[in-house]
Amino acid sequence: MFPRVILKGTMIKKSQQKKRTSPSNYKERLFVLDTQELKYSERRTGKKPMVKGCIKLNTIKCAETVFSDVPIPCNYKYPFQVFHDNHYLYIFAPDNDCRQRWVRALKEETKHNNLVAKFHPNFWMDGKWRCCLQTEKLAAGCHVYDPVASKKPLPLLPDPEVRLLEVHGEAQRTVIALQDYTPLGDDDLPLQKDQEYKLINSSHSYWWGKEGAFMVRDSRQAGVYTVSVFTKAPGSNGEKNPRVKHYQIRQAETGEATYYLAEKYLFGTIPELILYHQHNAAGLITRLRHPVSLEGGSDQWEVDPQELTLGQELGSGQFGLVLEGRWMERKVAVKMIREECMSDEEFKEEAKVMMRLSHCKLVQLYGVCTQRSPMCLLFEFMEKGCLSEYLRAKKGRLSQDAMLAMCLDVSEGMAYLESSNFIHRDLAARNCLVSKNNEVKVSDFGMTRFVLDDQYTSSQCSKFPVKWSAPEVIKYSKFSSKSDVWSFGVLMWEVFTEGRLPYENRTNAEVVESLNSGLRLLKPRLAPDAVHLLMEWCWKEKPEDRPSFTLLLHELASLSNL
Repeated sequence: MFPRVILKGTMIKKSQQKKRTSPSNYKERLFVLDTQELKYSERRTGKKPMVKGCIKLNTIKCAETVFSDVPIPCNYKYPFQVFHDNHYLYIFAPDNDCRQRWVRALKEETKHNNLVAKFHPNFWMDGKWRCCLQTEKLAAGCHVYDPVASKKPLPLLPDPEVRLLEVHGEAQRTVIALQDYTPLGDDDLPLQKDQEYKLINSSHSYWWGKEGAFMVRDSRQAGVYTVSVFTKAPGSNGEKNPRVKHYQIRQAETGEATYYLAEKYLFGTIPELILYHQHNAAGLITRLRHPVSLEGGSDQWEVDPQELTLGQELGSGQFGLVLEGRWMERKVAVKMIREECMSDEEFKEEAKVMMRLSHCKLVQLYGVCTQRSPMCLLFEFMEKGCLSEYLRAKKGRLSQDAMLAMCLDVSEGMAYLESSNFIHRDLAARNCLVSKNNEVKVSDFGMTRFVLDDQYTSSQCSKFPVKWSAPEVIKYSKFSSKSDVWSFGVLMWEVFTEGRLPYENRTNAEVVESLNSGLRLLKPRLAPDAVHLLMEWCWKEKPEDRPSFTLLLHELASLSNL
């Protein structure tokens, strides 16, 4: 009896000669999965395909997607791996849907095998695992392997009658409060953050959000659009976490007008894409349920000075004083910008871009008040102040888990900035803030671009954050997400030293000399070995050798689950 064919399709196989230094090559192969084996063949014009390899299913120990932080050199960009007989086979699928089908099928057929407990989510390259930096190819994995294939196929579009009931039904009247509200008069309703309410009047939408409320807006890049969607889905800790997620509308590399969002389901026009995702999440955190628009247009970012009340001084930063304030009956942090500090017009334009950045691990910019002097910015109020001072105040009372959670918070915010093609340029513990719930959020992103003092970007001046800066920033003022990664490594060092200043007994010139000779900050006493490995990875000399924030987030999340 012949084995039953489960899947068949053309994909690309990565291969490498036996020598460690041999270059990898990528070859198109016809893959066939049946109930006994996975085999791949070379197609030949006018001839029967020639079998080039065969893997018995009972020898497979792991089948899983590969998370890549490096450019994919072949046409198919969706890799997955098969670990068998102490060998790794990397296969590249044409799209994510195809990759998921193959991984699900392989998991299902091998779920009773002698499987690995952990796997490596990234590639083995240049003699090491990119995910955990181990230099033994058969070293134990660093991420828990789940042999269960649980992802279900996408549902079909509902029929028009169901859609009509859904739009006009009771479900859209249940909303969730985004913040606490204390009544000012007898007619006001007190609100509690995260509590659900039945909506009677839909005005003042600033205070509530509907699951799946969305809008399509311009991105920072000309000609590119972003879909912003509100969700109250639980966060990574399982608790309610109302927030706005952003997805860039991308185009497939086919030369055609083929648009897609998180998963590669292609559409000829953006309206067609939106229509589909109104009924299928398909990789989004929720489907696009309720279209909304911004009333007031481009002036939404401008704050009326009569609505702003200034209070006590909270501190001073490199751009001016920071005051406590009240705006729209909420407490805010108000940054007064010294007139000689930055160019007004350029900053006003960029402030609009900064306001579009919205993430639960970023300190939210609410608006800019330019109709008064000095100009000021209104930020989300963070009760426990900057992270560096918080660490020093809590010295000796923070657990390793608490420190790891801080790093995880920052990496989540930075991964969002990275995905938005936004560079922070001055990431450090002093530029992160702590909420009343001990949540750490990234602040002051992109601010250094507006400083008029050229000496700020000179390594000869103490204003320049040399001790947090990557070599390419110090030498060439070359900023990128990978230079932010270097700074994040220093921030992790700050956290696990409980707020110590890096290189505290060295001058900037001495630090530059040490970095040029390959020296790095020493391992903090409180840092686990795995965390120190991540720090060292962030401090690789070449930017391309450093991890992405998305990968760092993945690694830190894995450590926090141990």
